[in-house]
Parts: sequence; C-alpha cells; structure tokens
Amino acid sequence: MKEIIRKHIIFYGWVQGVGFRYRARNAADHFGATGWVRNEYDGSVTMEIQGTEEQIDQVILAIEKGAFVKIENMDVKDIPVEPAEYGFRTEFC
Repeated sequence: MKEIIRKHIIFYGWVQGVGFRYRARNAADHFGATGWVRNEYDGSVTMEIQGTEEQIDQVILAIEKGAFVKIENMDVKDIPVEPAEYGFRTEFC
C-alpha cells in the first residue's frame, strides 16, 4: 500500500474567480484525496490535501486543466497526516 501524505499548498496566479475551488473539490473526490481549499484575501488559494503522492499530483493536474486557471507559483510544505479526516471541503475565510 502506498504511503498517505499531507501537503499544505498556497497557489498564486489566476486562481480566484475561475472555478479553482470547485474543480479542486471535484478532482479530490474523483481521485480519493481528502482535505480542504479556500480563497485568501491576498488573491491566493490555500489547500491542505491528503492522499498518496500520485493522488495529490492528479488533483493538481486536474485543477490546472481548467480553462481560466493559471497557476504561476506554488508554496508547498509537507505537514502531518490527519488520520480521522474524510472527504474534501471548501472553506470560507
């Protein structure tokens, strides 16, 4: 079985008002990842995502396929896994 990991990612670029969070939630559900995503006041989007490295990569690739999404930079940190987490949600700041 592949190792479950968790990442804290801040996305910069054209990431708000372009369906980013909707696409993230659908992709996470499709690929079996858990976590959350939210818009930030500075125009970035923050995500915590948990799954295998492959699941996380597939979610990010699915988000990038969005017609208006343009990720210019990502700040990625590995963080501790949350074993009791189920599902992927959109949060509001």
